[in-house]
Amino acid sequence: MFSLDDFNIILASQSPRRQTLLKELGINFITKSADIDESFSSNLVKEEIPLFLANAKAEAMQTSLKTNDILITADTIVWLGERAINKPKDRSDAFEMISELSGNCHTVYTGVQLTNLQKKVSFFSETKVFFSELEASEINYYLDTFKPYDKAGAYGIQEWIGYVGVERIEGSYFNVMGFPVHQVYQQLKQFIFK
Repeated sequence: MFSLDDFNIILASQSPRRQTLLKELGINFITKSADIDESFSSNLVKEEIPLFLANAKAEAMQTSLKTNDILITADTIVWLGERAINKPKDRSDAFEMISELSGNCHTVYTGVQLTNLQKKVSFFSETKVFFSELEASEINYYLDTFKPYDKAGAYGIQEWIGYVGVERIEGSYFNVMGFPVHQVYQQLKQFIFK
């Protein structure tokens, strides 16, 4: 494994999933919060949305970066039909979201940006997720038990609903969790050696 000992890695995310996945790569990092307005232009579609938001988070934190810092920002959306589905506002919104995903295929996009004082590199991951038909009682059980209100699309693939509802995926499983760790690892390696 390449060494990041000369760098301070900052993950601008309060997501426990992103923190766990980055830790599992064996990378030491600190977390900071990037508080931004997460609204975006209706002209943006698909991967453009999380890339825009990852860049906005980086821009909000760039002035506090020091020489050896590498900032990692990310955002994830669910794309169904012709629109983005973000985090639910409340339980009824979450129920509606999962009902729409039930029996359909949707795409999860995660945009990631690596930033230091000299440069920035952006990339994205795309995964198709195929859901089986879910009964209302199954959706209610999931919402009551797991309360997935901090997740894009109101679900976590690593939770119960992923076990019973996801028929198959095309692409990165970890991307659906919100952090395409394989790409993050490869891009970090290129970022420090190029």
